[in-house]
Amino acid sequence: MAAAKIKKGDNVFVRSGKDKGRIGTVLQVLPKDGKVIVQGVNVAARHRKPSQANPQGGIDRIEAPLAISKVAVTTKDGKPTRVKFEERDGKKVRVAVKSGETIDG
Repeated sequence: MAAAKIKKGDNVFVRSGKDKGRIGTVLQVLPKDGKVIVQGVNVAARHRKPSQANPQGGIDRIEAPLAISKVAVTTKDGKPTRVKFEERDGKKVRVAVKSGETIDG
């Protein structure tokens, strides 16, 4: 399996779909499914019946998984870029293709 180019906590730009153009933070990566969950993007509404735990019931809004191919990591200035791996100072780090800056601290 290839190394993860998108990790939890990254700021990503949505490249396609109903939320195209939005920027959010990755909350969770699901590598087996090839999906990510991004804060405030691809929000699904779940209608819940009243229960003992939730006597009011109502509509829960949760972020649904999104294909990794639909998002791109953003640089510090908020522009989307592809990611490549380089070895710098003896460490394997993620590097933004457009600017050449490291993404990992």
